[in-house]
Amino acid sequence: MKTMGLHQLVLVNPARFPDPQADWRAAGAMDVLDSAQIVKDVSAAVAGCHYVVGTSTRARAIPWPAILAKDLGSVLTEQAEGTEIAILFGREDSGLTNEELQRCHTHLQIPSSQEYGSLNLAMAVQVVCYEIFQFLEKTSIQVSAEGKQEQSQLSGLGTRIWDKEPASGQQIDGLMEHLETLMVQSDFIAADNPGQTVTRLRRLFMRQRLDETEVQILRGLLKAIQGKMR
Repeated sequence: MKTMGLHQLVLVNPARFPDPQADWRAAGAMDVLDSAQIVKDVSAAVAGCHYVVGTSTRARAIPWPAILAKDLGSVLTEQAEGTEIAILFGREDSGLTNEELQRCHTHLQIPSSQEYGSLNLAMAVQVVCYEIFQFLEKTSIQVSAEGKQEQSQLSGLGTRIWDKEPASGQQIDGLMEHLETLMVQSDFIAADNPGQTVTRLRRLFMRQRLDETEVQILRGLLKAIQGKMR
């Protein structure tokens, strides 16, 4: 991470941390390791994030928006200024669960050989960090009016103009819990057999990138409907 200019590391329920092996492997990047945030689950890890990219190699029963690693930079730059962005990696042996991937706005894939396409976690992280670094390096060079290249402090992110802050992961979770409760109360879905309805609605909201006000309006509507039902 540090080699590619990234420093904010969040670890989800690590089996061994702190750990001497992690220390010596970090070499000159102990500052990244020492400042790592530890959380209990993925929900907590992305609660404050506005845009989440989840790494996945497997096709899913319900397709999700997906990009290739080389296209990551251009996708990130479309986000609103100040957006908290997370790249979510799964476990070394089994990756991310379906539920965890449903918390992501888009999935990311690293193309590899059909004969042997396995990448371990460290290599996957390095490839993605490299793509981000390459994009930011490219966008940090501007061409002046005289045609000369000049170094800029621009990060390359924040070109999307929006009137309200994007909804966070925690706000989307609250909306989905509220919506599922109403669907069960109204018998629209069965509590013990909801099918894929909730998943497809989450995909809809993640794809449309709701802002904070839109989430508040929707939750207000749901609350009003529940009041009429009672």
